[in-house]
Amino acid sequence: MTSTIILLLLPLSLLFPGTFASVLAIDYGTDWTKASLMKPGVPFDVLLNKDSKRKIHSSVGWNRDDRLFGSDAFNIATRFPQDSFPSLKHIIGTQFTSNKTWYYNQISQAILLETDRGTVALDPKNGAGQWTVEELIGMQFAYVKSLAEDVAKERVFDVILTVPPYFSNAERQALLDAVEIGGLRPLALLNDGTAIAVNYAMTRSFPEKEYHVILDAGAGSIRATIASFYTPNALPATTTKVQRSVKTTTKESAEVDILAFGWNHAASGNELTRRIKERLVQAFEESHGLSLSNDGRALARIWKEAERVKSILSANADSFTTLESLVNDIDFKTKTTRLELEEACSDLSPFFVQPATDALANAGLTWDNITSVILSGGHSRTPIIQAAIRAVAGDAKIAQNVNADEAAVLGAAFYGASLSRQFRTKKIKLQDITAHDIQVSYDSESKSGSKRTINTLIFPRSSKVNVKKTLTLKRKEDFTLRLSYKTPEFIPGFPQNILDIEISDVIPALANLTSRGAVDPVVKVTLLLSESGLVSVHDAVAYGQIRDDTLTGKLKTLFGGGATSSSESSSSEDEGATSFATGSSSLTPAPAETPSTSDTKKEAKNNVSLTWSINYLSIRHLTSAEKVTSRQRLTSLDNAEEAKRDREEARNLLEGHIYRLRDLLDEARETPQTPFYEFSTESEREAIGSLLVTTMAWLAESADAADTQILRTKKRALETLEAPIQGRKKEWDIIPDAIMDLRKALDAATHFLLTASNERNQTETSNGIEGEENNVSKWTPEEIAEIEELVSETTSWMNARLAEVGGQRKNVDAPFRAAELDARGIKIQKAVLRLTNRKIAKPSPKKKVPSSSETGSSTPSPSENSEAIPQETHSLRDEL
Repeated sequence: MTSTIILLLLPLSLLFPGTFASVLAIDYGTDWTKASLMKPGVPFDVLLNKDSKRKIHSSVGWNRDDRLFGSDAFNIATRFPQDSFPSLKHIIGTQFTSNKTWYYNQISQAILLETDRGTVALDPKNGAGQWTVEELIGMQFAYVKSLAEDVAKERVFDVILTVPPYFSNAERQALLDAVEIGGLRPLALLNDGTAIAVNYAMTRSFPEKEYHVILDAGAGSIRATIASFYTPNALPATTTKVQRSVKTTTKESAEVDILAFGWNHAASGNELTRRIKERLVQAFEESHGLSLSNDGRALARIWKEAERVKSILSANADSFTTLESLVNDIDFKTKTTRLELEEACSDLSPFFVQPATDALANAGLTWDNITSVILSGGHSRTPIIQAAIRAVAGDAKIAQNVNADEAAVLGAAFYGASLSRQFRTKKIKLQDITAHDIQVSYDSESKSGSKRTINTLIFPRSSKVNVKKTLTLKRKEDFTLRLSYKTPEFIPGFPQNILDIEISDVIPALANLTSRGAVDPVVKVTLLLSESGLVSVHDAVAYGQIRDDTLTGKLKTLFGGGATSSSESSSSEDEGATSFATGSSSLTPAPAETPSTSDTKKEAKNNVSLTWSINYLSIRHLTSAEKVTSRQRLTSLDNAEEAKRDREEARNLLEGHIYRLRDLLDEARETPQTPFYEFSTESEREAIGSLLVTTMAWLAESADAADTQILRTKKRALETLEAPIQGRKKEWDIIPDAIMDLRKALDAATHFLLTASNERNQTETSNGIEGEENNVSKWTPEEIAEIEELVSETTSWMNARLAEVGGQRKNVDAPFRAAELDARGIKIQKAVLRLTNRKIAKPSPKKKVPSSSETGSSTPSPSENSEAIPQETHSLRDEL
């Protein structure tokens, strides 16, 4: 995955008007989820949840029939421990029989079941039915999607997701399935260490090649990524501190190469929490002689307390625990010190630095080659982890210059922006790799009938992703290829086998080529290691060079053209390197030679497509139909929850309206001077009171079974009776201002008429003295008469209406409304402004006739003898 990232977030809407689409980045962690939205016009930052927090607890749960997300879902475990599902990342894409399932039972009280695919399902006790891990995580993604859409004010579909580098093919595919079930469209999966490297490189320049260790300590594992950074043609460094890169605003293209990975699951943040929990449980049982093993609520409360204690001990020497009525009304109090925690986790100390050590060994580097250790992940704040890293790397190389919680999601957002063709800024050339050895296995063909299994390492560890490799095999019959991880035996529960590829129709395909003159045809199988780290089959063909019996073909053969290899098997590699710009364009193939038309035809002539089928070995992927079914389940749940919210809102509004009207009626009976009493008639109050009694009785007896429409209808019936009263009150409040505004408009019109009359008199007097009509008035007599008529008619109408309302009671509808007054005032204003803003055309000056002495000639010119041409009279125009 060689790529170019563009990050100044300048929208290319002028160049690509159809590319406006938001891009969502999600860093789905074991305990916490962070998200960021990339959209033109929206500030680039981390998304906030409903509580305005910058991170969301990776939990989903139920409070009876109400679905919960984030911290609400995590906290509900203290009441309904089997209805809260945190840290599902532990068991995504995992077999039910794996040790990961056992470990999840140690940190959660949820009920786990086995699906027909051999994966894990969870069964809440609220009767909602079983949910697969993919569906539950899909719910969380849909929740994040709703947060993004609230900010974007539009639908959001495209998402890029961070994953640990060690995730297997099954785990990566399960996450992609969860994304689709959640209603999103996955653009790519990005290793979380790679995302942090992108974030680190965005504002820095690297004149000299630097090697950094990115140590990401999270709740599920500790990962280390070795990344090299280099900016060709960069400005010289301006600082001598080796651990600090040169910050610059120039637009050099930085090169970021991922060299190796390392990881460890044993020393995770959840493991530290689990050990604190076990210590608290032991302390309670020893103090009170009661076992908590079967008390889910108590264990959930202790787990939550263990998380709090771990956080406090990161900054303090001790922490006090007080849990009231933990079980049987027993209050539990104890104290935990940092020293006790370190002693409980002493066996984990070697594992804190093992990922970095393994990554360095895989990259062929030592600590002397490393510029800095970039700490990331919430677990990296733990003192025992920092002490272990300082012991091997030294204090000078510990860097805390990225946001430990948000670096991964921000880097992923930058990278995701590049895939949407919207944003442009500094370019970064990124190369990611795979973390595992991937091999292909098949049985050899032998004339004697004996077979042996041949294993070929086709994608070695640290291979570049987004590459294709072609395996060339001399086969005579149908056969099967097996893709698997060359996994060391010390990794328990890792799904070694990936898939089987059954190649068929080999015999007829080879016969086809042989009949057309091909010599020793072979089978070519092309395998793809995608940008997301997924391995799959890309193509399978029978290939044989068809002999050309023409003179040209014979000459080519004579001089060695068209020779082919006849080895048992071989592989060729097409790196498929791609260039991406952070925020500018989607992935595009790197420049490569374009085959000529003749070469393409020749290649097609030499190939015969084969049929292949895939059998997933460790975990079967979800089919399209299964994903559609899961998506429909989530959609039905969303619709039911929305309908429930609408119904609850309608009922609350109805109840609020009933109580408000009841209070108004009570006040009117007690104090007749209230506005409600003054603007209502006795019959109206009686009608409202009667309907209130009926509605309140219905609310108590039948509202629980009523749907949203009925509740809204009941509210509208009350509003219909109240509307005339509210209308009178509103008109009474605004009519005085409307009358004042209309009088101001009439005064302005009267002033205009006076000004216009004076101007016409002055114009007529001036024209009479000069004897010519050189001065023209801006307004015609007809226009002035029109204004006079409008003022007279409006004044008469207003006086008549005001006379009608004189002494009228407040509970009687007025003969006119404020809107009528406003309309008449606006009509007068427009008419006056149209005439006031008019510009009069200036008369053309008379042309001066020069005398004979001025022209210097006694012979008059033709123009001088001609009669004066009358000037064109300019008509008056309205210029508004």
